[in-house]
Amino acid sequence: MAPSERPPVIGFLTDFGFDGAAATCRGVMLSICPTAQVIDISHAVRKYAVRDGAFVLRATLPYLPVGVHVGVVDPGVGTDRRPIAIHADRGDILIGPDNGLLLPAADALGGPIEARELANSDLWRPVVSTTFHGRDVFAPTAAHLAAGNASFSDVGPGLSLSALVRLPPVRARAREGAIETEVTYVDSFGNLRLAGGADELAAAFDSLEATRQVRVLVGEVDIGPAFLVTSFGHAEEGATLLYVDSSGDLALAVNQGDLAARTGAMAGTRIVVDRR
Repeated sequence: MAPSERPPVIGFLTDFGFDGAAATCRGVMLSICPTAQVIDISHAVRKYAVRDGAFVLRATLPYLPVGVHVGVVDPGVGTDRRPIAIHADRGDILIGPDNGLLLPAADALGGPIEARELANSDLWRPVVSTTFHGRDVFAPTAAHLAAGNASFSDVGPGLSLSALVRLPPVRARAREGAIETEVTYVDSFGNLRLAGGADELAAAFDSLEATRQVRVLVGEVDIGPAFLVTSFGHAEEGATLLYVDSSGDLALAVNQGDLAARTGAMAGTRIVVDRR
């Protein structure tokens, strides 16, 4: 099949769980664009956790084909928060609420180049619920775009990129012999994804070969030593590991264990790694 004949792709992420809401939205999409390939990124995002949804979108979308992608983690649904579409440099269109959910993914797709407010009700379902914009606004708009029934400019008036809601940045601070950071996401294995990456690791521990073991504070609790490794197979089962994950982020984990359950850490928990 030639690239131009490939079915349109719609990526789909929510915090809906599996009680039928996500399937309802998929049904709306496929009713409008029956040839669409709907890729369910996740519907198990922690309820109302916009930052968690943003993390998963940012980590996932670069590996999906160019398409229209819908993100719905929307505790402000029915308020004056804006429904938006963002056109990313790679060619993707991101659809969802203007609450910070979409911009990290747009950055990962080459950066946002244009944004519009979803205001064209001809692209929505005829009746719009105040509590289910995923079904009535986001899903149908995405499907019309994927089907070629509408262009990006048809969805509504343009918005300044600087006016879009952006989540407050979370940054790691590295100094000689230590990194101060925080948990940005807890994955399904209980691994703690952290702010920072290889640059911070190198800045804190200039000789990674010589620094095999570090101390870790989770909050104010010393959880003992962690081993700097490149993969889980380089440590014994049950060992605590510090590594750079597949998205380029720092991460802490227990080899074949659940570090989040062991420590009670969650998004926002302070982490200090040092040599002492």
